[in-house]
Amino acid sequence: MDSPLSPDFASDMPMLDRRAWPMGGRMDYWTAPDGWPIRRYMLGDGTRGRMLLLGGRGDMIEKYLEVMHHWAARGWAVTTFDWRGQGGSGRLTDDPMTGHIGDFADWIADLNALAAEWRGQGSGPTAMLGHSMGGHMLLRALAEGMPPPDAAVAVAPMLGLHSAPLPRWLAVLVARMMVRLGRGARQAWTQKKDSERQRRMRQKRLTHDPDRYADELWWRDHSRDIALGPPSWNWVRQALDSTQALGEAAVARIAVPVLILATRADQLVSTPAIRRIAAHIPNARLHVYGREAAHEILRETDGVRLDALRRIDAFLDEVAG
Repeated sequence: MDSPLSPDFASDMPMLDRRAWPMGGRMDYWTAPDGWPIRRYMLGDGTRGRMLLLGGRGDMIEKYLEVMHHWAARGWAVTTFDWRGQGGSGRLTDDPMTGHIGDFADWIADLNALAAEWRGQGSGPTAMLGHSMGGHMLLRALAEGMPPPDAAVAVAPMLGLHSAPLPRWLAVLVARMMVRLGRGARQAWTQKKDSERQRRMRQKRLTHDPDRYADELWWRDHSRDIALGPPSWNWVRQALDSTQALGEAAVARIAVPVLILATRADQLVSTPAIRRIAAHIPNARLHVYGREAAHEILRETDGVRLDALRRIDAFLDEVAG
């Protein structure tokens, strides 16, 4: 049986203004092999080890300042970045609100190159953590032979899309048809600007915590160049193809210990797919939350969020000690 959250865990958490950059961090731009500038942020002294944090689709560094602060306070030197085409790493179409990518392999190439440099920046234990699309990219890169860290964590990893109301086969058909019709760089769905109803619906899909959701909106409103809207049709096609390819045989090659956190109530990624894939990763551990958690487990209400942090910290202490 899982042990309950330590009563003093929450009181030990360092306080942070989630709408300000933590003291001591460093922002720069890492240059990808093809010359593309990738916005990167580093926080922490690394006395415990080094951690590489991979955000999800549409995310930006600012959404992860709170968890970065948590791990930096525990001695990790935490590095994160904005994926090519989102956050502060530019755009790949003329529409700055469209989340587009030509091929997920481009992101894998960026991750491999950035991680190679990151590995050479210090010594000691290493960990990689990916949320949603970042979790997919982490597991795919490991399955394809990226040198592994000492420990890997995937939070609500995108191992299958929640394609309701369409069955998966129809979603694949529609996405491929839209790309063939030359609409691959267009948004796959519309999003009304400043629609209160859409904001409420989006919040319920992401988190039960209205304050942390408001933090994301605050950062977007104060730094409009990091804001991003719906994905392109080509992103949807790539996501469907990549999750299909990252099957049981592929993940069986992952040797590093992996902790996977998921939720039964996820409306963005497929929890059944997470269960199925996790069962074929040799050294994987899986914990699935119930209705108390939505997709953004690390940005949930404190009952869920602190429990997730406790599980991750205990896992890292065990396998990357």
